Amino acid sequence: MKLKMMRKIPSTEKLFEKEVKIKRIDIFDIDVKRIETFLREIPNDKKLEVINIADKAIEGKIIAFSSTELDYGNPINWHYNPNTKVEVSNTIKWYRIPDFDPKRGDIKIIWEASRFTHFIYFARAYLITKEKKYYKAFSEQLNSWIKENSYSYGVNYKCGQESTLRMINALMTYSVFKSYGFDNQTDKDNLRKLVEGSYKKVLSNFFYTHKCIKNNHTLSEITGLIIGAWCSDNKIKLKKAYCLLNKEIKKQFSNDGGYIQNSFNYQRLALQLMEFNLKISDKTKLSLTKENQNLIKNSAQMMYQLQNEAGDIPNRGANDGALIFPVTSCNYRDFRSVINSINCILENERLYQSGIYDEEILWFLDKKIENIPVKPIKRTSKAYSEAGIFSLRSNEDTFLMTILKNNKTRPSHMDQLHIDLWHKGINIFCDNGSYSYADQIGKKLALTSSHNTVKVNGVEQMNKKGAFLVTNWSKCKDVTFTHNSFRGTMISKNGYQHTRTIKKNKLGYSITDNIMGDGEFCEFYFHTPCDVKRNSSGFELYHEGDIICSVTTKGDVEVRKAYKSLYYLKKEEISCVTVKDIMSDNNCSMKFDIELKHP
Repeated sequence: MKLKMMRKIPSTEKLFEKEVKIKRIDIFDIDVKRIETFLREIPNDKKLEVINIADKAIEGKIIAFSSTELDYGNPINWHYNPNTKVEVSNTIKWYRIPDFDPKRGDIKIIWEASRFTHFIYFARAYLITKEKKYYKAFSEQLNSWIKENSYSYGVNYKCGQESTLRMINALMTYSVFKSYGFDNQTDKDNLRKLVEGSYKKVLSNFFYTHKCIKNNHTLSEITGLIIGAWCSDNKIKLKKAYCLLNKEIKKQFSNDGGYIQNSFNYQRLALQLMEFNLKISDKTKLSLTKENQNLIKNSAQMMYQLQNEAGDIPNRGANDGALIFPVTSCNYRDFRSVINSINCILENERLYQSGIYDEEILWFLDKKIENIPVKPIKRTSKAYSEAGIFSLRSNEDTFLMTILKNNKTRPSHMDQLHIDLWHKGINIFCDNGSYSYADQIGKKLALTSSHNTVKVNGVEQMNKKGAFLVTNWSKCKDVTFTHNSFRGTMISKNGYQHTRTIKKNKLGYSITDNIMGDGEFCEFYFHTPCDVKRNSSGFELYHEGDIICSVTTKGDVEVRKAYKSLYYLKKEEISCVTVKDIMSDNNCSMKFDIELKHP
């Protein structure tokens, strides 16, 4: 309604605008000497990696989505998609620019440069080298962005979340350089303009984000309200923003640690936002309630329980490659840094022995790392019933996770009763990820056949319209869990129900599936990065030439090519093992005995 009105009568945009006056920008204080000392001790190859990323970013070659180098030009063209070579005019009002445009391509690609994640690399490279060129790049690129992005024109003012993250990364980076004496009036003026435009965008957009989107965007934009209110020295709006944040946390985090979006990628994003909010509470003199701090701690500890020894976790749900604060030298798939940092902030305990992931603690907590005790938590079988996550763990490097829940908010992937199997550091049966929200491959990866579950007669678990709208949400019933077993039923509104029983045993796991409903056949899917060999009793999986798993079943086994995407806009070929069976009298039963090998 709002967009239609503004497109028809542009002058009505003023109805949604607020007057803003930025009075201060020093919201983020940081002990740079501790980080400098820490970076001095990291391995040389990690130092060189930070320096290389920063040097390329000076030239406009930026790591997008935590994995892909994209060339935005030098100087950077802030309105350009390097993949499609299409530039969006910066003289068009934001509301006239479509979210999806095949010619332009994925809008998120344009946004990546303006998110300013690479500014963090400028700061870290300076802390390692003390070379002024990194400050100069920060100052010049910030100045360029302000000149090329007038409020509220162009693609970079379409999203309040992007405006908030841009603001945070610029303010964090400014804090580092200011600590070393780089503090000129031009930088201050540009940062005030950046905060002003970002805050105005969030204010004008927040009703939609709060009432309609209800996910990590909402948390981001409330954080933007907090920053804007503090920088405006408006105590009334600041208190209101914290009230909103505390209410929203209770809506988005479940008591057992689950997150509203059914996505571990976005759960990490939400936790990093919480780190930032907990950090700036020293300045704002306001904070999160103890109840909400406990919800956040539980969320971090749930992710901890679902990790392998290298810090990776199942690639569950929507994944856009977001690592909003790249303040460590960990790989994007290593979740230890944020989990550890949250636990340190809220429990004053480290969950892991010392490692490069500890750097994140220093960015968000004013303590010496050596003064924080290490107290690992034993990983065991766990049921997170509110979150719909169930884990049967044999040991530190072997576990099976399955998913089953009654969705109270919009799901994004058809992953009910999907299984994720990890053994010896290998994600033997994996989730396929997202690839892109604007690509047909990405749309397919969200569907039932891209998860390790069953599809009945080619029918989806739920119905999907467009990139994000899911209808006819499935239900669950009769869920039981013990240390060694899981059983639960998914009811699809598309005419069938699926009961999956999983038991842990000495050899591995057994899975029994029972399907009731209309249909002629069932297809059971197992997506794997391993090499597959069919045999008379099922199939075997090999990793680097060694057998790692065998599956015994009576169904007809076929192997076809599939894709998985661990990083946004990156895909790799894997295998999908399909086991097919005929339904009889509206029933189908199938058993899979999974034997894990221990070379």
